[in-house]
Amino acid sequence: MEKTKDDYLARQLKRFFGFDSFKGDQEAIIRNLMDGHDSFVLMPTGGGKSLCYQLPSLMMEGTAIVISPLIALMKNQVDVVNGLTEENGVAHFLNSSLNKMAIAQVEADVRSGKTKLLYVAPESLNKEDNLEFFKSFKISFYAIDEAHCISEWGHDFRPDYRFIRPTIDKIAAAQHVDRVPVIALTATATDKVRSDIKKSLGIVDAVDFKSSFNRPNLYYEVRQKVSEEDAESQIIRFLKQNEGKSGIIYCLSRKKVEELSKKLQLNGYKAAPYHAGLDTDVRTKTQDDFLREDIDIIVATIAFGMGIDKPDVRFVIHYDIPKSLEGFYQETGRAGRDGGEGNCIAFYSPRDLKKLEKFTDNKGEAEKEIGRQLLEETKAYAESAVCRRKFLLHYFGEEYHKDNCGNCDNCRHPQKIVEGEDALVTVLGAIKAVKENFDQAYVTDFIKGRATDNIVRHGQDTLPEFGSGATINAEHPTIWNPVIRQAMIAHFIKKDVENYGNLRLTAEGRAFLKTPHPFPVVLDRQFDDVEEGSGGNAAPLDDYLYKQLRMLRKDVARKHNLPPYVIFQDISLTMMATYYPTTMEELLQIQGVGQGKARKFGAPFLELIKSYCDENEKPRTDMMRVISLPNKSKKKLKIIELIDKRIPLDEIANAQGTDFDELLDDIESIVNSGMKVNIGYYLDNEDVIDPDEVDDIYEYFRGSESDDIDDAIDEADIYDDDHGLTAEQKARLVLIKFLSEEAN
Repeated sequence: MEKTKDDYLARQLKRFFGFDSFKGDQEAIIRNLMDGHDSFVLMPTGGGKSLCYQLPSLMMEGTAIVISPLIALMKNQVDVVNGLTEENGVAHFLNSSLNKMAIAQVEADVRSGKTKLLYVAPESLNKEDNLEFFKSFKISFYAIDEAHCISEWGHDFRPDYRFIRPTIDKIAAAQHVDRVPVIALTATATDKVRSDIKKSLGIVDAVDFKSSFNRPNLYYEVRQKVSEEDAESQIIRFLKQNEGKSGIIYCLSRKKVEELSKKLQLNGYKAAPYHAGLDTDVRTKTQDDFLREDIDIIVATIAFGMGIDKPDVRFVIHYDIPKSLEGFYQETGRAGRDGGEGNCIAFYSPRDLKKLEKFTDNKGEAEKEIGRQLLEETKAYAESAVCRRKFLLHYFGEEYHKDNCGNCDNCRHPQKIVEGEDALVTVLGAIKAVKENFDQAYVTDFIKGRATDNIVRHGQDTLPEFGSGATINAEHPTIWNPVIRQAMIAHFIKKDVENYGNLRLTAEGRAFLKTPHPFPVVLDRQFDDVEEGSGGNAAPLDDYLYKQLRMLRKDVARKHNLPPYVIFQDISLTMMATYYPTTMEELLQIQGVGQGKARKFGAPFLELIKSYCDENEKPRTDMMRVISLPNKSKKKLKIIELIDKRIPLDEIANAQGTDFDELLDDIESIVNSGMKVNIGYYLDNEDVIDPDEVDDIYEYFRGSESDDIDDAIDEADIYDDDHGLTAEQKARLVLIKFLSEEAN
């Protein structure tokens, strides 16, 4: 009998989908569903989730209800299913985009038994007006697609998903049916999210089907976003090296989607924007054009991609670092679904992370705490120098037993490894001393001996373990976060997400405390010194030339009595050692080099690069000119004009329709391009900032080897004002003044 059933399933698979065999757990999932059991399916993007409910819907009596979050993409799914059979109407969608006549046709087809698959949004399922309709026909099963939307810990939480179970129960009661099977499917879910989904849907006893999260063909890379212009230029250079390939670029805001797509079009690329603010017809056309290869690149918010069946997407770029690793993993999963090349590049700036943190300020405490923890994980992924594949798989509860995957930037360009045995003993001892009741930031402060208000309030600054890492900290001040993260991967520490992310010792961790042994630690990447050309298809960095340029920068800095970063930033030297500029015109195309800097400091650098290329017969990379959007240039010219008129910066921000931090981003971009901007008049106002504080911060930057804002806040003891500037804003403003006066 079982053999006959297997043969029948295989024949139906061949009949409808044309496949000779099932992939992974597909057959077991379908059989479980057809036997009337609940199923929980965790399968990465491209693994064939939709077939797990599409095929049984065509074979079972009644109509399957598929609950899907995105109205805009239901049509694509319905077209696919209708294309499997000889007649239309086998699949329908029911949502707010349909008029009364179309809704009547759907209802008629469903009641007649013709429709085997009905796609609905959760809002449509739960709508009181629709309940009578759902009670009027036999339902074969419910498929909850993108089930992570149920959980507040998921990356696309949708409150309406929480009401699915009560609605299902109402329908079952009206039809006098004991239970209709439910299949929940998602591409990304941590243990916490999985538990939430099953509990909310009332399927705690569902059979679990968990596929591997490992996508060996995907290449992962994180690049520093020094500025918007820098990220856009890097993207355009990447596209030039990948002409004609299909890709998706994700941005967090609709405004950036529109700007970037226009810039790509200006530079000759077939790109289009996609976000929820566009008309449905426009979004549908863009989606169809992308599938038909009439356009190569979609620039989108996260609204794009769910349900898109395009196997040959060759790259997914995150212009902004995502709000969660679940979202990041799902979006990168749209690359290389055919098993071919898939480049996944994310741009990261600590400042962008702070902006994302601010978005949660107006939310409830529980939601804010969840958002904070999810962002912490994203930050850890971006800054960590361990194998990115290993990091991601660990996050989703899967072990990756290799230390080097060979297909991420960290594995291709390893960072420094130090012995971390003593540091790990210190960390484990500190967690034990504070009774496993605090998170990573608290434990790190405790180890360093920083008597924060929180530590003093708990009276733990008097414990013998307080400051126990001082000696190690003096040698390796950046070791603590990588030690803690890598100890989690090694199962010495676990994070209790239910309780504010508090760190707990595992049995292995307690054993390590008793009998320590060597523990090599890979130090984090420092994002004020990132090698732009270090991975993927970017041009290779010439390490030897880079070191020579750094030595020259030190000499020039000494001659001018300035810190080295004032002469040229590390990113500028990295690009010089990648693209070998030998003329003043080419030098001006390097990130962070404007006419002022080029004239003031450029000559010796050009001489060094030219002589190095001649001596070593180096083939030079084409210095491509990137065309900028005229309106962006106009915006910056307007800011300069208003500053020249000595208009207060907060008034300029209001006039530009932006917030103060975004205005500082623009001014920093202007200054980093080598242009002088005089904001002294603003900082001379005692109502804005104390003049002595300005002098202290200014002198700090003059003597510092780094322009890192967080370091400045710590080292120069900069504090927030109660009703004025934040410590970060003060440091940024004075750095702008310093660079303008000393470098440009």
